Amino acid sequence: MTPARAAVFDSITGMFTVSKDNRPVNLELDLANLPVTAFASITHRAAGIVLFVGTAILLWALDLSLSSEEGFETLKAVILHPIGRFVAWGLLAALAYHFVAGVKHLLLDMEIADTKEGGAFASKVTLFFSAILIGLAGVWMMTI
Repeated sequence: MTPARAAVFDSITGMFTVSKDNRPVNLELDLANLPVTAFASITHRAAGIVLFVGTAILLWALDLSLSSEEGFETLKAVILHPIGRFVAWGLLAALAYHFVAGVKHLLLDMEIADTKEGGAFASKVTLFFSAILIGLAGVWMMTI
């Protein structure tokens, strides 16, 4: 083997060797260490996923309620059950949070609060108003 080929072979095989010294010891994946902007972003995406899945539940509920009078009564009984109320509250909570976070993103697109400090403040305001709307949704679901 020529010295040039040996050098190429050594560089290629060197890419596939793993040294134990370079491996991370502890990946701190704790959500408590995230900045508030990252937490708001992750929960905004999670709320979007919940709304996507919840759309199937809502379409099933619409189909059941429009199928017949007894289908409507069945859906009414499902929604008035504590688990049904919890699911409805979860969908309302996801909608409320996703809406408020979407308004925050619209403001950021208009270059309002697009600095690091402004983004952190906007995320705190988003979490605050979302908590109020989610609490109001919970109170409303308990009074139905």
